[in-house]
Amino acid sequence: MTTTIDLIRHGEPVGGHRYRGQIDDPLSDRGWQQMRAAVGDHCPWDSIVSSPLSRCAEFAKELGERHQLAVKLDPQFMEIGFGAWEGKCAEQIQQQTPGALEAFWQDPVVHRPQGAEPLVDFRTRIESAWNKLLHNHAGQQVLVVCHAGVIRMSLQYILGMPIENVFRIKISNAGLTRIMIDHDDNQFYPQLIFHDGKL
Repeated sequence: MTTTIDLIRHGEPVGGHRYRGQIDDPLSDRGWQQMRAAVGDHCPWDSIVSSPLSRCAEFAKELGERHQLAVKLDPQFMEIGFGAWEGKCAEQIQQQTPGALEAFWQDPVVHRPQGAEPLVDFRTRIESAWNKLLHNHAGQQVLVVCHAGVIRMSLQYILGMPIENVFRIKISNAGLTRIMIDHDDNQFYPQLIFHDGKL
């Protein structure tokens, strides 16, 4: 049996680039344009799953309505929580705590922001979401509308990367990643088909 999972990151939110985490900013006008351009008129999916945050969910609902597809909001696909960094841009973080960003990028497990969701807990959440997705949508092609952190951790899980290296993966706004999984009841054989692309 083959299951295909397409993960698409939300477009640009209102407020531009910052460590947004679980702050519920909606898409900007540019963000809507990015999302609509990324998928065009394509619709190879059997169903859509989305983070409940509005920058993902509103586009997922629009796409589902346009193609008469079921849309399920799953809180397990929410972005990682950035704690004290939420709502701040890189320049603000650098000014307030010099060196903190560099330390985080070197080892986000040890140097996470104060109050942030631990990376290992985030990994557990995403692994659980993936297992549920494969169980509920076996043999289908599914679109998951989500966040950069979710896509990074999904690739970490699928490719067996060291967890400390997940932030080395670039995820563009409205970038699409396709993973194909051949599986039976007990074994999973995932392959990365393409990353950060468009249809």
